Amino acid sequence: MMFSDLTRARFRRFRAMRRAWWSLIVLTAAFVLSLGSELISNDRPLLVTYQGSVHFPVFKFYPGTAFGLSQGTQTDYHALAKDSAFRAQGGKIVFPLVKWGPYRANLDLPGNPPHKPSAQHWLGTDNTARDVFSRLLYGFRLCMAFALLITVLSAALGILVGGLQGWLGGKTDILGQRFIEIWSALPFLYVVILLGALYGRGFPLLVGVVALFSWIGLSYYMRGEFYSLRNLNYVKSARALGIPAWRIFLRHVLPNALTPVVTVLPFLLVSGISALTSLDFLGFGLQPPAPSWGELLRQGLDNLHAPWLAITSTTALFITLLLATFVGEGLREAFDPKADARVE
Repeated sequence: MMFSDLTRARFRRFRAMRRAWWSLIVLTAAFVLSLGSELISNDRPLLVTYQGSVHFPVFKFYPGTAFGLSQGTQTDYHALAKDSAFRAQGGKIVFPLVKWGPYRANLDLPGNPPHKPSAQHWLGTDNTARDVFSRLLYGFRLCMAFALLITVLSAALGILVGGLQGWLGGKTDILGQRFIEIWSALPFLYVVILLGALYGRGFPLLVGVVALFSWIGLSYYMRGEFYSLRNLNYVKSARALGIPAWRIFLRHVLPNALTPVVTVLPFLLVSGISALTSLDFLGFGLQPPAPSWGELLRQGLDNLHAPWLAITSTTALFITLLLATFVGEGLREAFDPKADARVE
């Protein structure tokens, strides 16, 4: 039996909370869809037919010579679609739903960017004439991937450090607490600025730095759980039977100590999204031209005459954080030990 009766009862309680359950479904579906962002919004076509041959530029690079052009560099498919010689050879192009990628600037629009929402650009363009919808879509995928990595790494560090403190106790616990106090006192923003100046503002670096500061709160929960569990009768019985300490830790104590982890995970996700957005807003996040919600928020502040920049990015951020918070509240209520006692 994979799950215990208690775990299944908790899952049923979570499903009964319609707000939390549907928030999880919507958030998961949105992230899964964003994994195929190139199929939704892209300036590279899904399909190109030319002289009886079928090409898939969204998956593969094709030089201009493959479509009768003189240059062997990246093909401008927007210009190719208007080329009379290409159409005369029976050439056809099928673009995604939105035929603008997050990095392409539409310089053919009249006036100066940012441009207002239109049939061509549903949410308008930013200050360099890039499609706002496309940057929001790709930015969502980037934010969620960043936050999920932060959540996994922070949970692993928090469980390891807090679990060892609570399980071993004594000097290990005291030294661990002093280290955590010193580590948590380090100025996070200054560390990001320093490492970014030394090694560049890359995605792996930001993930590593944020994860190194995000595990501390969870370690306190795990320390308390292991302190309370290590003196229970079933642990003492396992020790009396001569079972190795590492096996008791992994097989018996750790699974029973993971309840706080489940309830904290959605809030780690929220903090990861907020951290990346804040860093990008301040200019210490990902290197431009990475699609970023924080950068769009910054553009909205710098271009108050273009309210669609601030409205769209703020709305996307608000809805995402709200859904993750609803999921976290539902998990916290579903895994509440008091609710388990009522069921019993």
